[in-house]
Amino acid sequence: MVVNVSLPNGQVMSVESKAGQSVMAALRDGGVPIRAECGGAMACATCHIHILQEWLDRVGPPGDEEADLLDDSDYATAASRLACQIDCVAPLDGLNVALQLDALED
Repeated sequence: MVVNVSLPNGQVMSVESKAGQSVMAALRDGGVPIRAECGGAMACATCHIHILQEWLDRVGPPGDEEADLLDDSDYATAASRLACQIDCVAPLDGLNVALQLDALED
């Protein structure tokens, strides 16, 4: 499966993922400069991404706990998700996301 990510500087990267791996892990393992400080435990929002419009229905909305974490972000929109909460599954092959400034490694 492939995940395409736009970085805040406009660069686009494509990474390969393993089936069932989280999008956060795929981005991190693929060399994307994502902070992901809690390692996928949903204890922070440092893997904040925006889902591109054409993928929103397939990815679905955040759960309540995830939405609470996203509420603390200055960059949150209706397209916001935490990459650690999205699994790489066949229907999401080719997923397009945008890494947000609050998730970019320093």
